[in-house]
Amino acid sequence: MAKRVAIIDIGSNSVSMVVYEKVSRFAFHLLHEEKSKVRISENAYKHNGALQEIPMQRTFDALSDFIQISNSFKINKLLCVATSALRDASNKKDFLQKVKHKLKLNIKTISGEEEAYFGAIACANLLPTQHNALAIDIGGGSTELAFIDKNNVSHPLSLKLGTVRLKELFFDSNDMKGAIKYIDKQLEMLPMEKIETLIGIGGTFRAISNSIMKQEMYPLNKLHAYTYDITIFEKFIEELLNSKNTKELKNLFINSNRFDVIKPGTLILQRLIKKVNISKIVTSGVGVREGVYLADLLRNSKHKFPHNYNTSVRYLLDSHVQNKQFSNNLNLLSKKIFDVTYEYFGIEYKYRYNLALAAKLYPAGSSVHFYSQNKHTYYLIQSALEYGFTHQDIMLIATLTKYAKNKLPSTTHLQLYKKLLPQERVTKMLSYLLSLSIALLSHRPRNLDFELSFEGNTLHVNSHKKLYLSKESVKKLICEHRDFKVLF
Repeated sequence: MAKRVAIIDIGSNSVSMVVYEKVSRFAFHLLHEEKSKVRISENAYKHNGALQEIPMQRTFDALSDFIQISNSFKINKLLCVATSALRDASNKKDFLQKVKHKLKLNIKTISGEEEAYFGAIACANLLPTQHNALAIDIGGGSTELAFIDKNNVSHPLSLKLGTVRLKELFFDSNDMKGAIKYIDKQLEMLPMEKIETLIGIGGTFRAISNSIMKQEMYPLNKLHAYTYDITIFEKFIEELLNSKNTKELKNLFINSNRFDVIKPGTLILQRLIKKVNISKIVTSGVGVREGVYLADLLRNSKHKFPHNYNTSVRYLLDSHVQNKQFSNNLNLLSKKIFDVTYEYFGIEYKYRYNLALAAKLYPAGSSVHFYSQNKHTYYLIQSALEYGFTHQDIMLIATLTKYAKNKLPSTTHLQLYKKLLPQERVTKMLSYLLSLSIALLSHRPRNLDFELSFEGNTLHVNSHKKLYLSKESVKKLICEHRDFKVLF
């Protein structure tokens, strides 16, 4: 597998490119992202799908620059796919040949089912595990859907529904009845399955979720895996569809570059949730581009990561944790301490994983600057621990590393992220357990050189060594559970 890969996605509304770099077998990170709203399908649906000269030239110019950018990153492989606009265009050969001849770029026009599948495998691999979910990707010319259950993808489907298509065929002439009738007819093709969760892919869905996030004053600035209740979603799209002018759209936090296509996309979503009983909304920051990349990366493993493998964790370990031995020892020790004390402290067992991962990643920040290690680890986890984690997991793990070593999470921090963190008592006790683990390893042994036992309210640390530094470090720690003791 090539180390650096660029993916170009030519959609009906935008053309976009990402550059990914592998850091180990299945771990990767984003090096660069570029996007241009070329709208290659502009006026095409009014001319039986034929691409028009000016939009084609805009797309050609953007592709030319994309290739130059990808060359600057010394990529090893370039994959370019095109979706609905080119798939449906009667004159697509002219454009494809021009690009191939002048830019030396081979564009693969993928089918609607392939497009749906690529988006879905990105969600299945890079979102927290979902059960009985429907992924929907509303593009400019088509809408792709697929069912996801755990990491299994089925029933990929492409419908001739798109924001630009609906705008030109119905919204430009203010034919709302015609649009609704057309949408409902297309949605009849969707198999009736039991659905609990709607996973939203693409610009329309991200725009809606981003607006809801701002309305709700959500504390974490991360759209991928942003999850909320269907009632919030229904209320917002009703407001959006009833908005009468651009001022009202602005008040709903809709960006001006989406004003002309946001309502057609929103109407598709409204008609869909009237047809399917959904309780939860999950926002995906990944889609076709990531799916194309993963299909290449995971081509020998049925497009799935190995069991219990997480690419974001692996990236952070590969790129930022320099002392792997200390990281592994801290991870092991935190689990040992948790196992003997969690019942005493009244902490649910499910938090063991969060604590252990915080311990494993704690050293990451020292790769940036030793004296501000906690701050940098906190930032790295909050921003880069992205794929496969809920926002609750991310914030708890990040919080534990921010306050590790000698202090407990501040009241200000706990209040700011109250929606995403466990009870204050639980967060503080987990923070203490991580700090205790770090303190006990102050002498940085090659392997754990002490045994632990717990009796009554006392953690006994037994070793043939004096553990002088560990004793000194433990004395500095603050534990709100005042009856708890550590004895050497």
